[in-house]
Amino acid sequence: MASEVAAAAANAVRRTAKEMHGIVVSAGLMDKTVKVRLGGLRWEPRVQKWFKEPRFKLVHDPCNSVRQGDVVAITPSWRVSQHVRHVVKHIIAPHGEGIDERPPIPTLEERIAERAAKRAAKDERRAAIKEEQARIRAEEVAALKASKALKAERAMNAQQASKAQPTTLDDVD
Repeated sequence: MASEVAAAAANAVRRTAKEMHGIVVSAGLMDKTVKVRLGGLRWEPRVQKWFKEPRFKLVHDPCNSVRQGDVVAITPSWRVSQHVRHVVKHIIAPHGEGIDERPPIPTLEERIAERAAKRAAKDERRAAIKEEQARIRAEEVAALKASKALKAERAMNAQQASKAQPTTLDDVD
């Protein structure tokens, strides 16, 4: 587990160079997810002019601390859902209530530790389920062996009973 945390930290350090800044355009509609508008320009060769072409990213907000209008810094992270692949790093300029009145945004180390704890809990649950299934399977195998032994014993008793009484022609008809 320690190696997983170290690998996640190394990957996160590599991704920090890709920090982007944007404005939150939608917050509070999805739990722990906000929509951020990133700046962008597109060159139109026909008119020889640059046009604004913003990009929009769905960003994970672990504590629901970002509000609409905030200027935030986002970084790539592990995939949270199908379209959410970035996380809020920090709030650059708050809009509305101050940062002190909001829940704090967890640091990278806190997020990695939380993820490792969730993974450990999941592994424990899976191990408990596997142990339970193995116990049930062992009980079923023991019951099957017992029923086979009982059938074999009955068959032997039937053979011994048939050997004790010789069959005659009258018994066959």
